[in-house]
Amino acid sequence: MKAEEVISRYKNGERDFRKENLRGQSFQGKDLSGADFSEADIRGANFKNATLTGTKFCKAKAGLQKRWTIVLLLVSWIVSGLSGIVSLLGGAVVALIFDNDLESQVFGWIGLVILIVVYSVILRQGLGAGGAIASVIASASAIVIAIVFSIPIPVASAIPVASVIASATIIAIATIIATAIATAIATIITSATIIATAVVGAFRLSGPVDIAVAIAVGLVLVLLGAYLGWRALKGDPRDAWIRNIAIAFAATGGTSFYNANLTDADFTGATLKSTNLREANLTCTCWRNTIKLDRARPGKTILADTAVRELLITGNGYNTNYSNANLRGANLKGAKLKRANLKLADISEATLEEANLEWANLTEAQAVGTDFTHAYLTGACLEAWNIDSTTTLTNIDCQYVFLLEKPNPQGSRERRPHDPDRVFQPGDFEKLYKKIMNTVQILLRNGVNREAFRQAFQKIMAEYPEITHDSIQAIENKGNDVLLTLEVPEATDKGNVEKQFLQVYEVRLKAEKKIAFLEGREEAITHHIQDLKEIAIASNSNHSSNPIVNFTNTAKAESDMSDNSRNFNIDNLDIDQSRANNPNNFNVFNDNARQVNTNNFTSEQKQSLAEAAAEIQQLLNQLSQTNPTTTNKEKMTVVGEVIDQIETNPTLKNKVINALKAGGLEAFKEAIDHPLVNILMATIEGWREV
Repeated sequence: MKAEEVISRYKNGERDFRKENLRGQSFQGKDLSGADFSEADIRGANFKNATLTGTKFCKAKAGLQKRWTIVLLLVSWIVSGLSGIVSLLGGAVVALIFDNDLESQVFGWIGLVILIVVYSVILRQGLGAGGAIASVIASASAIVIAIVFSIPIPVASAIPVASVIASATIIAIATIIATAIATAIATIITSATIIATAVVGAFRLSGPVDIAVAIAVGLVLVLLGAYLGWRALKGDPRDAWIRNIAIAFAATGGTSFYNANLTDADFTGATLKSTNLREANLTCTCWRNTIKLDRARPGKTILADTAVRELLITGNGYNTNYSNANLRGANLKGAKLKRANLKLADISEATLEEANLEWANLTEAQAVGTDFTHAYLTGACLEAWNIDSTTTLTNIDCQYVFLLEKPNPQGSRERRPHDPDRVFQPGDFEKLYKKIMNTVQILLRNGVNREAFRQAFQKIMAEYPEITHDSIQAIENKGNDVLLTLEVPEATDKGNVEKQFLQVYEVRLKAEKKIAFLEGREEAITHHIQDLKEIAIASNSNHSSNPIVNFTNTAKAESDMSDNSRNFNIDNLDIDQSRANNPNNFNVFNDNARQVNTNNFTSEQKQSLAEAAAEIQQLLNQLSQTNPTTTNKEKMTVVGEVIDQIETNPTLKNKVINALKAGGLEAFKEAIDHPLVNILMATIEGWREV
């Protein structure tokens, strides 16, 4: 059947194309969703970029067409023959051991040693790194031996190394490409080539012994190369690169599903040798009982993992380790995963309907969007597994689960239900985890700040009207921390709820710390002024000494440690004795002391001070209009917000620091007309030292 006919029938609503001959047909980029190609011959068909959602390929035959198979067989035979010639060259070098010439004998022994060393390393390390290491060792050995015997190294000395690696690689690839019959034929051709080459080149060897040795060594190399090919074919990781090259070569001209959408497609029982599945969307694709799926070209899909591929084919993962495995979107319907280790595995969007997960380890497994409908979960460990509202937990068959992989210090694995004599009743598991899925847990470090909590929760209620005070499910102590459990609507972005709550909470927490700091400074300033007044009052009873003058040094020392914000300096104050002795007139911070002469400022400094003061003035005005400033706490809250905005604006902060350094605190204060300027200056005075 031609592709055009299939597409035409499909457009007319026909979906049944079972047992049709579609060899070599092109359906590139076509939408054939829901069609049935069961038992169809799709060898060599092109489904590149096609949409095949829900399409059936049960027992379909994919892979190479006969003409492509013949071409590849011919290539494998040719390659096999070439490998025989190369292997014979290596054997011929070894046969020089029996030559009458001493120099030839040395080269023969060198070749034998190299062959032994190289193949020993290759058999242990593989043809990748092992081959490279072996080559270096072999070459170095040849050079050392040659130097010891003072014999020049001819070109022929490099033949053993080249013959080993070349013959092993070529025959391994030929073995993978060929079928069982082709492999046998290739081996016969290789052997015949060795014998024929030996006969043709017999005149170069000294006798029948040399020829026999050359043939024997050549056959050994062929057989060892065939073994390496077989080992690579079985998936040995040491020779994975050979297998990948051979499969890629063999898939040339085969059935192509490159970049096709195979979501929910069904390949049950299909033959998939030499099939290209690179970049395909394999979400929930069924691979149960497929044939030669290991010979398909998987690219970077989940089929590239041997263990995962076997699980998808057989459905049996009993007591198997799949930790950290990529099973995203895997179709594991009815899979036997009892006691399987799925710790840290990604099973998101996977189908585990009716799967047996009893006593499985799902610790930290990613299960977002996973379908567990009617799965068996009794005894499973669900510690920190990741589920959400898209995870399906309908009709779960479960008596109890554990929330800890390993027992805690009390020996408990946190069984649910807690009572060891109780089990979940039908529907209990779904209710329990449905409730958990619709909650957000927020950890508040080092206890709860009531005001910060109030503001953060008000923000959440404003953003999400469905969330109310009744949404708080629990507030639990976790050591020094507090865990808030909040119920949210099903479709809520839980990550965004947590983010918004913590943003407001932490900002307010920072402001509270600044308020406490400012309140402490204000209290210290009040006590300091009270002490000065008491000193002034005490001076009335003793005129022989001036308490203000005596207090000068103390004030200077204290100014460095406590109240620099007042710019307190007795030496610069114009206070006469009579005013000092009169407590009613006492005012250390009089107007004369506040006057600052700015005549010596440069125009640039004046401009910088004015700009900074204007911006601060604007911030204070804006925040005072939107926030109350009646109590001291409210005033300090506004000042704290101003400080936050300055610190988050590096340009403005630099202006303020430069203004403080250039004009001094008093000049900057005089340039700002706002009731909160004194509190603000007391806070930022220390910036002059930055």
